[in-house]
Amino acid sequence: MATGTAKEKPKIVWNEGRHRFETEDHEAFIEYKIENDGKVMDLVRTFVPPSKAGLGLASYLCVAAFEHASEHSFSIVPTCSYVSDTFLPRNPSWQHLVHSEDDKTIKSSI
Repeated sequence: MATGTAKEKPKIVWNEGRHRFETEDHEAFIEYKIENDGKVMDLVRTFVPPSKAGLGLASYLCVAAFEHASEHSFSIVPTCSYVSDTFLPRNPSWQHLVHSEDDKTIKSSI
């Protein structure tokens, strides 16, 4: 039985047709582009409406995108400033998926 104080993990769905991962209500999302012959996922935009700010949705959206990239052997280009400036510094365990322009390999962790 859930209580009002317990923070429930939101369900994030992959909307392949719209090139994004989104909440079930479609209000919050992270948008991507596939590049380099389907090997690179460029995370271009994260959006959370003001009414849902502070719930951690942007982070959940990023985790869904990074998990998808990992499962499909994509590397990530963190074009979105939330991904590059907030999510990755707070979650360095995902850094290994970040695409390197130097070659076709994925960057190693710091």
